[in-house]
Amino acid sequence: MRKLTHEEITQKRSKLELIHLTKKLPVYVILDNIRSNYNVGSIFRTSDGVMIEKLYLCGYTPHPPKKEILKTALGATESVKWEYDKEAKDVIHSLKNEGIKIAALELTEFSKTYSELDHSVFPMCLIVGNEISGVKQELLDLCDFSIEIPQYGIKQSLNVAVAYGVAIFDLRRIFDQSIK
Repeated sequence: MRKLTHEEITQKRSKLELIHLTKKLPVYVILDNIRSNYNVGSIFRTSDGVMIEKLYLCGYTPHPPKKEILKTALGATESVKWEYDKEAKDVIHSLKNEGIKIAALELTEFSKTYSELDHSVFPMCLIVGNEISGVKQELLDLCDFSIEIPQYGIKQSLNVAVAYGVAIFDLRRIFDQSIK
């Protein structure tokens, strides 16, 4: 086994000028009241890795061109469509009107584990909430379902960017299997 060189890896990747031709994962993502620039940058980079439809930064979530976001995102702010909207509720209502299912990445009384999902969840919008308090109840009230990541240790949650990575890459796997 030989590690690929940077040049070999680059040859296999999409080019920014052709990114619009890439098959997108039919998932919109709302980041609501995320505090950390670094978490936002990491989520941009992960969003590029799975090629989501669009990222909405809402509430007091920081947005580009903050240097910490740009540093962590490594250029993904250019390849991922995004916009800032003060009110996550407005984005949710707009997406619902387009027939998009709304899900929260949150522990609720009726959460589904991310591994229970199937192709019927697409197209969807995934709401990711604050690092401490999670997704606000007023947004949960607008959701069609919630997704949880089982925890087996003494902690009940993961870092928000890590949790997003686990959930969104599994959603990409489910989507890719459904189109084969």
